[in-house]
Amino acid sequence: MSGHSKWATTKHKKAVIDAKRGKMFAKLIKNIEVAARTGGGDLAGNPTLFDAIQKAKKASVPNDNIDRAVKRGSGAEAGGADYQTIMYEGYGPSGVALLVECLTDNRNRAAAEVRTALTRNGGNLADPGSVSYLFTRKGVIVVPKGELTEDDVLTAVLEAGAEEVNDLGEAFEVISEAGDLLAVRTALQGAGIDYDSAEAQFVPSTQVPLDEEGARKVFKLVDALEDSDDVQNVYANFDVSDEIMEAVG
Repeated sequence: MSGHSKWATTKHKKAVIDAKRGKMFAKLIKNIEVAARTGGGDLAGNPTLFDAIQKAKKASVPNDNIDRAVKRGSGAEAGGADYQTIMYEGYGPSGVALLVECLTDNRNRAAAEVRTALTRNGGNLADPGSVSYLFTRKGVIVVPKGELTEDDVLTAVLEAGAEEVNDLGEAFEVISEAGDLLAVRTALQGAGIDYDSAEAQFVPSTQVPLDEEGARKVFKLVDALEDSDDVQNVYANFDVSDEIMEAVG
């Protein structure tokens, strides 16, 4: 999964510094609000909220925005929206399978925006269940490298339930069962190892290798989907070599 993971890491770094920062901030804030509504505003008792806040802080979301989102979500402050999670399934160019995770207060708007982004960029919506079987929900933790070696990370997380550690170039990616995410994250903290994000994601079980043209088309489609305020995450089962990543910039 190296190519796909490196693409995700590159996109994450770019998102922090590019013009879409405001849009990314809004999605991270929405994540916090929903986590607080689902599990309460107490960080000690709500690991999902803890990780949502950690991710937002790493992306330089101001603390005031984070605090207000927790208060809105937990009911301590009025004004929170009633967000629903909806998953759309589809196909992109080169037969790439897509899971599009929306967090929205308007199902009709979300469906229309996902459908439009797909059809305008060489993709199409698929029936529920026709794509999701190609993905497994996993715990995914991104650890910045710094002075760390792969062995350092492995030693810290192996007994906590980690399945693999992938080298992404400037970071390590720790994969576990979704149910072991908290234990693995806690093991990293216990070893004094910092991490950028820890969350449950949909990881593809098989991948479609893309050439340069295919990669450009798929990246354009993913960008169009992520441009929607309702789309929270896009998961796809492609693989792109380092050479092609360089070529498409």
